[in-house]
Amino acid sequence: MNAAWIAGLPMIAVAALLARVVARRGRTGMTILAGIGAVLMAGALVLLVAALTARSAGAAAGPAVAGAKTAVTTAAAAAPASSAALLGAAIAVAGSTIGAGIAVAYAGAAALAAMSERPELFGRAMVIVGLAEGIAIYGLIIGVILIGKA
Repeated sequence: MNAAWIAGLPMIAVAALLARVVARRGRTGMTILAGIGAVLMAGALVLLVAALTARSAGAAAGPAVAGAKTAVTTAAAAAPASSAALLGAAIAVAGSTIGAGIAVAYAGAAALAAMSERPELFGRAMVIVGLAEGIAIYGLIIGVILIGKA
């Protein structure tokens, strides 16, 4: 396991605790939370760059046998494609989940408003909310397909 990912976990825990404390301060707290978000984003970018530029121990040490050198070279050439597939899977899942969350927020609010006036619309409203939630399922399927190719 890459040490860069483990190094990011305490930073996330500290940021979550600070966010909880600062959120109670009102408008100034939200400004501080925006700053914390910017710091977390910068830290995540540093970890991403460290993870994408890290080389495996076998590729860094160099092979002693000519046949092993070919195998390591082939594995090193496949590593960027593998990491690109994993990064694509992460983007697909994250993007579809965010999109589904926004869609469910609007569709759910409209469904609750409609049901407050006409309770018999419950079934139709839940179908619409379920269709909005299906976007996340599609992203998850694409992510699984991409991970299978990695």
